[in-house]
Amino acid sequence: MLKQVLETIWLLSPRSIRRWTMRVTNTRFTVTAAGIVMNMRGEVLLLRHRFRSGSGWGIPGGFLSSGEQPEAGLRRELREEIGLELDTAQLVSVRAFNKPQQVEIVFLASTKGTALPQSMEIKGASWFAIDSLPEGLPSDQRSLIQHVLNDGAKHQD
Repeated sequence: MLKQVLETIWLLSPRSIRRWTMRVTNTRFTVTAAGIVMNMRGEVLLLRHRFRSGSGWGIPGGFLSSGEQPEAGLRRELREEIGLELDTAQLVSVRAFNKPQQVEIVFLASTKGTALPQSMEIKGASWFAIDSLPEGLPSDQRSLIQHVLNDGAKHQD
């Protein structure tokens, strides 16, 4: 009986109230796009961020703007941060984090371009062989890179 009453109240409520109720009662999170970007030599691009904890090394990416598609967001971030254009980008993983509450959409991408810092956020950009990733690269990103590249190699056989 109570469920039916609540359902009736819900259905008779103005759409704006229903929408507001959903926003208030559901978890809020941010969405980012990230890339495991490879060059023609099979090296991985890593950026050294000024404001990232630890060594600062990490895969490139950033927050999506409202209404922005993930691949477009990754391409925009790379253009803004290091002046790099991607040749290809393929969705390979989606990860969720609790702290901060974030969903990360990860692409495997390729480029022939040169990465040069364009933003004050970025201290440096370097290409690394998969077996010589830098010290201080977060372990979750190291594992992600190895997992994506190992799976990619298996699918090419």
